[in-house]
Amino acid sequence: MANNIITRTAGNVVEWFNARTPGLLPVYRKHMTEYYAPKNFNFWYYMGSLAMLVLVNQIVTGIFLTMHFKPSAAEAFSSVEYIMRDVEWGWLIRYMHSTGASLFFIVVYLHMFRGLIYGSYQKPRELVWILGMLIYLVLMAEAFMGYVLPWGQMSFWGAKVIISLFGAIPVIGNGLTEWIMGDYLPGDATLNRFFALHVIALPLVLLLLVVLHLGALHEVGSNNPEGVDVKHGPKGNRWSPTAPKDGIPFHPYYTVKDLVGVGFLLIIAAFIIFFIPAVGGWFLEHDNFTEANRLVTPAHIKPVWYYTPYYAMLRVIPQKLIGVIVMFSAIAVLFLVPWLDRGKVKSIKFRGLAYKIAIGIFAFSFIYLGKIGAGPGTDPVETIVGRVLTVLYFGFFIFLWVYTYFGFEKTKPVPERVTTHD
Repeated sequence: MANNIITRTAGNVVEWFNARTPGLLPVYRKHMTEYYAPKNFNFWYYMGSLAMLVLVNQIVTGIFLTMHFKPSAAEAFSSVEYIMRDVEWGWLIRYMHSTGASLFFIVVYLHMFRGLIYGSYQKPRELVWILGMLIYLVLMAEAFMGYVLPWGQMSFWGAKVIISLFGAIPVIGNGLTEWIMGDYLPGDATLNRFFALHVIALPLVLLLLVVLHLGALHEVGSNNPEGVDVKHGPKGNRWSPTAPKDGIPFHPYYTVKDLVGVGFLLIIAAFIIFFIPAVGGWFLEHDNFTEANRLVTPAHIKPVWYYTPYYAMLRVIPQKLIGVIVMFSAIAVLFLVPWLDRGKVKSIKFRGLAYKIAIGIFAFSFIYLGKIGAGPGTDPVETIVGRVLTVLYFGFFIFLWVYTYFGFEKTKPVPERVTTHD
C-alpha cells in the first residue's frame, strides 16, 4: 500500500514537472535511458564519470573555501592557515580540494590515454576530442591559478617563473608579462585577478565545455574497446525495437556500474586525505607550507606534478624561446591527433605491433619527463635523457602520421559488430 502511494506520488511529481517543462523529459531520455552505449565498456570507461565526480567536488569545496579566503598578498597565506586551524572542518575541505585537483588530472590523463589507445578521436568523433582538449587546457589554467592562491613560497616563485615565460616572446614579451601579473612581481594585483578567474570565469568556461563535450559525444555515440560502431538491427534489442543491437541503455546499466568506480575512487581519496594529504610533497609541496617571501628563493623551483612533463621539456632546452615553443607545442600537437592518424582501424587491439610499441614509448616518455621535471635539474645526464625523451614524445606523432598515411601499418581483421563483453 505504502509503495503504491509513493509510486503514484512520484509519478504525479514527474507529470507536474513535465507539463511545465515539456522539453526536460525528452532531454533526460535522450542522454540517459535512451542513450544506448556499447555493451563492452571496460575499466578505461570509468574515467569520464570519475572526472565529472571530481569536478563537482572541486566546485563544492571551492565555494566553501572562498567564504574564508582573502585574495591579498598580506592575508592570503594567513587566511589559508585560518581555514586549516580555526574553521570547523576547514582542514577537511581544504584537503578535499587539494587532493581533488591531483585526482582530477590523474583521471583526465587516463581518460586521454584511453582515447589514444582506442582511437576515440577518429571520425566521426573529432569534435569530441577537440572539445576534450579544450577542457584540458582550461583545466591546466584553472589549476595553475588555484595553485598560486595559497601564497606559499612555491606559489609565489612558481607564478613568477611560469608568467615570466611569456617574456620570451619577441617585442611584446615584457609588456605581456607585466600585464598578466599586474605588476613587476606577483602581488596583490596578481592574486586578485587569479582569484576572479579561478573562482568565476574559468569554472563557467569549464562547465560549458563539459556540456558541449557530452552533447557532441551523445550525438555521434560512444566508442568502445573494439573500435566498432554499434549496429542498428532490423529487430533492435529487448529494450526497444529501434535500439542498436550492440548497445545497452546508459541508465541504469552504466550509471550503476560507474558507482563501482566512484566507490573505488572515494576510498583512495579518503585514504590520501586522512593519512597522506601531501603525498610526500607531490600533491602539496613542502615549500608551500611557508609564506611567500620574495627575498628568499627556494632551492628548487618546480611546478606541481601534473605540469612537470612540460616543464622538463622547457628546462632541458638551453634557449628560452625555443624551450617555450617546444613546451606549448607539446600540448598543441595533441589537438592534431585526429588528422595525424590515418589508420584504418581504431582500437589498439587490431593495430600493428609497431603502433603498440610506439604508444608504449610515448607513455613512458611522458611519465619519465614528469620525473625529470620534478627533480632539481642539476644532473647533466638527466638533461640529456630529457632531450631524448622530448624527441621521442614528438616522434610518436610524426611516426603516427608516416605509419598510417603511407600504409605501413598491418592491421588485424576487425569484427563486423560488437559481439562480446570485455
